[in-house]
Amino acid sequence: MELSTTISIIISLIIGVVIGRFLLQLVFKKQEQSAQEKADRIIKEAEQQAEHHKKQRNLEAKEKFLQLKAEHEKEVNQRNNTLAQKENALRQKEQSLNQKLENANREKQELDAKSKKLDQLIEVNEKKKEEVDQLKNQHIKQLETIAGLSAAEAREQLVNSLREEARSQAIMQIKDIVDEAKLTASKEAKKVVIQTIQRTATESAIENTVSIFNIENDEIKGRIIGREGRNIRALEAATGVEIIVDDTPEAIILSGFDPVRREIARLSLHRLVTDGRIHPARIEEVVAKTRTQIEDEIVEIGERTVIDLGIHGLHPELIRMVGRMRYRSSYGQNLLQHSREVANFAATMAAELGLNVKHAKRAGLLHDIGKVPDDNPELPHAILGMQLAEKYKEHPDVCNAIGAHHDEIEMTSLISPVVQACDAISGARPGARREVVESYIKRLKELEELALSYPGVEKTFAIQAGRELRVVVESEKVSDAQAEILAADISNRIQTEMTYPGQIKVTVIRETRSVSYAK
Repeated sequence: MELSTTISIIISLIIGVVIGRFLLQLVFKKQEQSAQEKADRIIKEAEQQAEHHKKQRNLEAKEKFLQLKAEHEKEVNQRNNTLAQKENALRQKEQSLNQKLENANREKQELDAKSKKLDQLIEVNEKKKEEVDQLKNQHIKQLETIAGLSAAEAREQLVNSLREEARSQAIMQIKDIVDEAKLTASKEAKKVVIQTIQRTATESAIENTVSIFNIENDEIKGRIIGREGRNIRALEAATGVEIIVDDTPEAIILSGFDPVRREIARLSLHRLVTDGRIHPARIEEVVAKTRTQIEDEIVEIGERTVIDLGIHGLHPELIRMVGRMRYRSSYGQNLLQHSREVANFAATMAAELGLNVKHAKRAGLLHDIGKVPDDNPELPHAILGMQLAEKYKEHPDVCNAIGAHHDEIEMTSLISPVVQACDAISGARPGARREVVESYIKRLKELEELALSYPGVEKTFAIQAGRELRVVVESEKVSDAQAEILAADISNRIQTEMTYPGQIKVTVIRETRSVSYAK
């Protein structure tokens, strides 16, 4: 009984263990299924989120691509427009060159035709000269037959009869030549001046009060102006130059009377635009650096100028002032170019007159040094320049020439009038200064109109900058003798009625033409 109970208990335990293990397996399986479902759900959610992020990144990439594409197309269009403009400019230049080539060919053909015609006229004149020589020989033979004397005998008698008369006339002519030499001394001096101008002619540089700063596109204008105009105000305050930003395409105007300030503003703008950082603090920094650079360039320009002219031993401060003249102008004429020109004129003229060439060249370069001091005292520039030259131990002749070139002081050296004349030559020659150009053209027109007022005058031409007047007269109305009188009358009227530098040569041309046609 106990055994069966024990067996029942054991069996019950086994069955319980089996059932428990089965139930435990069911629980584990259920938990495993739940974990698998949770894992699948998490994976699904992760895949959904990844797909969402993928779509979002694709949209952003497409937007960025479209933006870059639009910018690229805009840049390509701008380049195409620029290329089109350059092609148009090149096409216009090509058309202009073709037109000039056609004109040159036409002029060449005309010159060839004139040359051929001239050769024919020369051949005709040679034939006529031979005919004249034959007629002359015939006339001599006829005279020998009539007079009963040979040509040699007649010539000897004529020489003997005229010898005494020639001797008395020679004495009179010697006296006239001496008197004429005294009168022509001033003409010789003018000749020296004119030759000096011709040998030392240089180009003139015209300055103004406006500079143009070119930009690649008009978008840069907004950056230069800045928010509420703070950048442009800072730039104007730092440079002292008025900056005009208007509708002018791809350009900004810099306005100011001081060329140094305009150059500083132009270089500063170039640096700022190239760098891309444009704000008030950066503007002040760039302007300060540019001002230092310009001061260094001024010294370099002064040193290069004195080296080019062969002037030695000049004080460093005077060299700096010479460099500053590069950025100054007088009536539109660049001051450094004018001073270099006066130095070369003075050296050439001093050599012609046997004066000290080095002192003349030195005085010519420094004669306007009083226009570029660091301060502006209330003194005439000639006196101020003389004081600066004396301060830096220049030669007394050089100092006197500087101070006397506008008759501010008395001249004590022969170099002084030379420098004064060369200053007038450089400033008054045609094209040197704006104010002189109009008066120069007016003087030439008056010169031609004066000659045209005479009867029988057909054409007049003022040439060689007004130093020669050619007058073409009608051969039917004016004889050879009247042409000589006309030249003298025109010369006298020019002397009495007009003001002009140097001398004016009046040439009256009387031409006779015979025209016939072979049909």
